[in-house]
Amino acid sequence: MIRPKRLKKGDKVAMVSLSWGGIGDKDLIHKYYIAKERLENDFGLEVVPMPHSLKGTDFVYENPKLRAKDLMDAFKDPSISGIFCAIGGDDSIRTLPYIDFDVIKNNPKIFMGYSDTTVGHLMMYKAGLTSFYGPSIMCEFGEYVSMFEYTRDSVKGILFNDTKGYEIKPSPYWSDDFVDWKEENINIGKTLKEDNKGYEVLQGEGKVQGHLLGGCLDVFMMCIGTSIWPSIDKWEGAILFLETSEEKPSPDFFKYTLRNLAAQGILSVIKGIIVGKPQQEVYYEEYKEVIEKVLVKEESLKDLPVFYNVNFGHAFPIGIIPYGVSTELDCSNKTITLLESATEE
Repeated sequence: MIRPKRLKKGDKVAMVSLSWGGIGDKDLIHKYYIAKERLENDFGLEVVPMPHSLKGTDFVYENPKLRAKDLMDAFKDPSISGIFCAIGGDDSIRTLPYIDFDVIKNNPKIFMGYSDTTVGHLMMYKAGLTSFYGPSIMCEFGEYVSMFEYTRDSVKGILFNDTKGYEIKPSPYWSDDFVDWKEENINIGKTLKEDNKGYEVLQGEGKVQGHLLGGCLDVFMMCIGTSIWPSIDKWEGAILFLETSEEKPSPDFFKYTLRNLAAQGILSVIKGIIVGKPQQEVYYEEYKEVIEKVLVKEESLKDLPVFYNVNFGHAFPIGIIPYGVSTELDCSNKTITLLESATEE
């Protein structure tokens, strides 16, 4: 995998809207300005919105080719050091016909987002570039009142520094609040509560190592069968990370998707699984029951390590998972450790 250069103060980061274009809507654009100010003041980064990223929901929906052009142009621009997604959505897959994988490969730089951005990450993976399943402009960087400390520290620790030996630790707190995105609510923050569970090791013993590969479970079905879905050899020896969206898919959907991964042969060749905390902990116990049913009762994979309640994806707060980076799961000590750097100097 090609490693992008890590960020430093003064770098420019491009914002792209590859799926939903809501950040450009009149009633939501205040989220962009909150994020822009935070990225400048807290991280020392200059935000460059790509030409079509702020044109609003309707325009962005109607122009997947221009969305892809923004992405390609951001990669081609030598002054841009990173590319952050505005937010997810549900139709990044429509940009696929317009992607030039050589442009990505020949102009490596940090690419970050989550949810429907799973599509973008699998594009990066196909091009051989390490990318980062992490915060979006509109949600985490545009959080009302203040950005979660856990998320801010993850950004600084993983995008700005050498990650060899970096431990992805559980957040000591979480929130099940949702504050409506209205400008009148900009002074209302989420209420935090202690999270005493930490990582739950549902099964497995000892230590395993593998490269990170995965994304949002809801989005997998849009990618399977396309040119960006990794072939079985890419899954060999991987640590699968997966999480569920704000749509809170049913335990049955979770079960059907795991069965699909099993039918593809993926579950039998990976080294472990990391499962993100469900948003608001909806179906928290039910998902665990599904995992046991599919892995143990149906697939006889009782020794496959499974870490649960990990802070990435749609829960609050979230950290960053870097694609393709060799990682160790230590079941005894309940630790997740990156074994190599996700970036270069």
